[in-house]
Amino acid sequence: MQRKAVRRRVLPGIAMLTALVTGLTGLTGCTSGNGVGDDTDSKAGDSSPAPAPAGKYRSLPAPCRAADGKRLKAMLPAADSLTDEQRAQLYAGTADTSYDGDRHVGCRWTAQTPGETRLLSVGFERVVSYDRTLMSDDDKARQVYVRRLTDAHLPFPGPTPTPGASTSTGTSPAPGTPPAASAPPPAGQSPSPGAATPSAPPPELGSRVIEGLGTEAFLEDKLSAAGASAAQARTVRIVFRTSNVIVTVEYSVQPALSGTVPASPETQDKARQLAQALVERFNE
Repeated sequence: MQRKAVRRRVLPGIAMLTALVTGLTGLTGCTSGNGVGDDTDSKAGDSSPAPAPAGKYRSLPAPCRAADGKRLKAMLPAADSLTDEQRAQLYAGTADTSYDGDRHVGCRWTAQTPGETRLLSVGFERVVSYDRTLMSDDDKARQVYVRRLTDAHLPFPGPTPTPGASTSTGTSPAPGTPPAASAPPPAGQSPSPGAATPSAPPPELGSRVIEGLGTEAFLEDKLSAAGASAAQARTVRIVFRTSNVIVTVEYSVQPALSGTVPASPETQDKARQLAQALVERFNE
């Protein structure tokens, strides 16, 4: 009987010790709010950089339907001998092979007449940054654009020259500048009688960075080498960026007769009008 009484007294003591240990553990958990040993609080205070917003464009338009029929007919005149079905096939274009229609698509057209051959191609590339914590889609697209600008051996657009500053740098005149006129005769002296003023050929506008087309753009104008029997072909290539999409327009004109050179202003104008229409298409 006495041993049972002692055992009953010991049990309350054990319960008290257990309660004290539990209380100390609870106090330790409460005091860990200062960030030491508290994984939840340390994660909440982590200031990771927020990802940049995705690019403006999430998909690409169908390239073979990007240009309207009226514009295509102006750039690609069809031969009179073509049937209606052949004309429809010509202006429908041929889509480039693409394994990801949301990233890279293109279309091309070919028109042949007895007097010339004309080629047109349009390509769309949607650029995506794989880590937007480091770079946005737009910034990645600008990297791609700058690389193409560099490959074309064109300079970055610089500041506008100060009026009156010397421009004798050995480079070609600004686009659209008429050919330099010959020096006028000395004062009081009239030109030689019967001297005819030779008609100047159309100015060669050349490759250059252009403004007012998308976010940024450049143009390449290349003339193939003259051959003994083959005529020279002129190819105008325009590359522009609008947000995270890069668009390429390439327009080539090759006359059938050697010695005939396609005019630079006309070829560039048609290519640029199409490029401007594509900019408006993306802005819709």
